[in-house]
Amino acid sequence: MRAQVRTLLVLVVLTSCCAITPRTFAQAPIGPDPSRTPGATNPHVTPLNILETICVHGWTQTVRPPEDYTNQLKREQLIEWGYKDQEPRDYEEDYLIPLGLGGDPTSPQNLWPLTLNGRWNAHLKERLEDYLHEQVCIGHMSLGEAQRAIATDWISAYRRYLGEPK
Repeated sequence: MRAQVRTLLVLVVLTSCCAITPRTFAQAPIGPDPSRTPGATNPHVTPLNILETICVHGWTQTVRPPEDYTNQLKREQLIEWGYKDQEPRDYEEDYLIPLGLGGDPTSPQNLWPLTLNGRWNAHLKERLEDYLHEQVCIGHMSLGEAQRAIATDWISAYRRYLGEPK
């Protein structure tokens, strides 16, 4: 009977150890997980009002949430999504569909931690965002086309419109 209790205790301890084994953290992706960050648009921005919204210089500042909000969300996502690098300063909490293309300013479905390092980083994505914004505002591209291009695969969109990064 004592041997059985001892065996049972060993099994309980082993099971407990396995249950609290640290998670394997993932490398930061260069694109968001579409199940978590499919993108979301601002319902106040439409193709009919872009000249009064996104195409007005400084308009994005009127809808941008406080840094406290995006910084807190970034910290939560880094932990919840199991990023290997948990250092918030290594990431920008990025809008999949940027504010300048009518992206939702506060929806977690439109925000994700994008690395500031490596070949495909937040600085490079900003170049694409600026290009697409300009194309929409001068009438060379529809708002929907620009939103789809960046939300579907920003790297492919970068290559399509801007070529390979230097």
